[in-house]
Amino acid sequence: MSRLNIPTRDEAPEATHGALDAIGKQLGFIPNGYRLMASSPAVLTGVTGLQRELSKTLDATTRHYISLAVSEVNACAYCVSAHSHTAGTFGKVPAAEIALARKGSSSDPKRAAAAQFAKRVTETRGKVTDADLASVRDAGYTDPQIIEIIALSAQFLLTNFVNNVAETEIDFPESEATVA
Repeated sequence: MSRLNIPTRDEAPEATHGALDAIGKQLGFIPNGYRLMASSPAVLTGVTGLQRELSKTLDATTRHYISLAVSEVNACAYCVSAHSHTAGTFGKVPAAEIALARKGSSSDPKRAAAAQFAKRVTETRGKVTDADLASVRDAGYTDPQIIEIIALSAQFLLTNFVNNVAETEIDFPESEATVA
C-alpha cells in the first residue's frame, strides 16, 4: 500500500488527463508512478517535459542503462521494475544486459562507460573524480553528452525519490531485489 495517495486517472486534476492518457496509450496502462505525480499538475508536467526533451539525447538503449543504474543505486524497487520492464519490452534489452545495467555496466564498452558514470554521479551526488570524467571521455563521450548523462541521472533520481517516499505499489512485473 502506497504511503501517498495515488489518484485514479479520473480523480487526478483535469489538467493532467491529457498527459496521463498519452502515457496510457504508449504503455498500455497508466502506471501508478505517473498517477502519483499527477497529484500535482506542475510535477507531472515538469517530469514529462524533462523526459520528452531528454528522450532526444544519446540513444534509447543507453538511456535504459542509465535509468537502471541510477534506480539501482537509489534502491527504488518501483523504478527498477518499471525500467527493467520497459528496457526488455520496448528496448529489447536482454535480461543479462539488464542485470549488467543495474550494476552500472554493459557488454558494450561505450554503454558501460555511460552507465558507470551515471552510477558514480548518483553515488557521489555529482562530486565525481577526474578519473570518472576521464573514463567517460575516453569511451568517446563529448562534454555535451556528459551533461546529458548527468541530466538523465537527475531525471531518474527525481522519480526514484518520489516513488521511494511514497513506497509506490509496483504495477510492473517485479524485478529481483536491488543488487547494489
